Amino acid sequence: MSRPERPIRLGRHLAVTCGVAFGVAAVIGCRGEPIDVTLPAADTSVPRPPPLSPFATWALERFFDWNVWIGSRSGFVALFARDGYVVDAVATGYADIETGRPMRPDTPVRIASMTKPIIAVAALQLMEEGRLALDDPLERFLPSATALRVATSESYGSDGLIPTEPLARSITVRDLLEFRSGFGGEDDDSDLARLLQERHFYFHPGTLQERIRYLLTLPLYEQPGVRWRYGWSADVLAAVVEVAAREPLDRLLERRIFAPLGMATTRYVPPPGERDALATMYTQDAEKRLVRADPVLWDPVGWTPGGNGLVSTATDYMRFALMLWNRGSYDGAKILEPETVAQMTALHVPEAILPGEDIEGLGWGLGVSVVADASATPMTDRDGDFWWAGWYGTTFLVSPSTGLAAVVISQNQPSETSGTPFAVHLAQSFAFFGL
Repeated sequence: MSRPERPIRLGRHLAVTCGVAFGVAAVIGCRGEPIDVTLPAADTSVPRPPPLSPFATWALERFFDWNVWIGSRSGFVALFARDGYVVDAVATGYADIETGRPMRPDTPVRIASMTKPIIAVAALQLMEEGRLALDDPLERFLPSATALRVATSESYGSDGLIPTEPLARSITVRDLLEFRSGFGGEDDDSDLARLLQERHFYFHPGTLQERIRYLLTLPLYEQPGVRWRYGWSADVLAAVVEVAAREPLDRLLERRIFAPLGMATTRYVPPPGERDALATMYTQDAEKRLVRADPVLWDPVGWTPGGNGLVSTATDYMRFALMLWNRGSYDGAKILEPETVAQMTALHVPEAILPGEDIEGLGWGLGVSVVADASATPMTDRDGDFWWAGWYGTTFLVSPSTGLAAVVISQNQPSETSGTPFAVHLAQSFAFFGL
């Protein structure tokens, strides 16, 4: 299961980060630099806005340079749009350190959990066509869901089994989009968590449908609708989308989303022999040194999960972000109706969704997080902003009230010595200060 990168409270780190960035700028020079990125405007009826302030852009460059210089990460790309126009782009560091290949806006990277909002959009498209409904029961599409059981304890009983009970009601498509289905595998020390990790469906052989059928034989954490859980709802939703559309998921995403939006590089992780263009994945060893990550965790080989697995670029994902900013349309392609985007980005789960990550003020919509209380979140943001992030250091944000859209990428597989991955989120804060 891929997890979002943990943001960090801006007030604790911005001053020291800026101070260090200023201090080392003279030493490391200007390796990071603005990049000319030309993408179609999302709404040409709006005048082109000015770029971010010169100080904000300079601070971003120096901040990224510093992280590369100290060996924290291999490289970064940040794209920012205002009012539907891409106005700033910064790239620094390397897609591959050994060969000196630079990180660029068109460098493909693994986006991990940023796959989830794309799957949500595919499901919402099918709803507009009447092939899905929010209150459809899961068993309508996956008949084996009728046998699902819910754990009544996270510990083994005297018979050596996790005690379970039947579903109180069917899991619905709404539950899957709201991440309140009960599917999940927590990284805790309970018997149930260990069971779900030992029998992780990502490592079970087969197609998406075969793996999800296997997942449906395992116990749920709780009854549907009880609580938000960062688990496998998006993977189950992907299987539902595939059945409802009667089309393989990868083909469906290409035909309905990627091709219309011009996301030419976005696809599932290619086979090992076709990965030369990908940014190299790095991690930290026991001495905190930056080293190649081998193997890369969670790469899907020969199947198409819904919670992970896509490869994209900063420019491709900005097209997706601008589509959502523009209420469902971009560059002549209508992906969703405005009312559907409004429903997707509304606050369906108002309570804090990541309390275990020390993140308050963040709720959930349909496949994306939504800022419920900007005064309580760790980031610089506004109420109603929506975003999500990926395990390997990628994030995107759309801020309707300010007109800001952002895509920030790095490529680092977290380890016990990787440190707090705050760089991509702090970059978002620089952008807000530059408006």
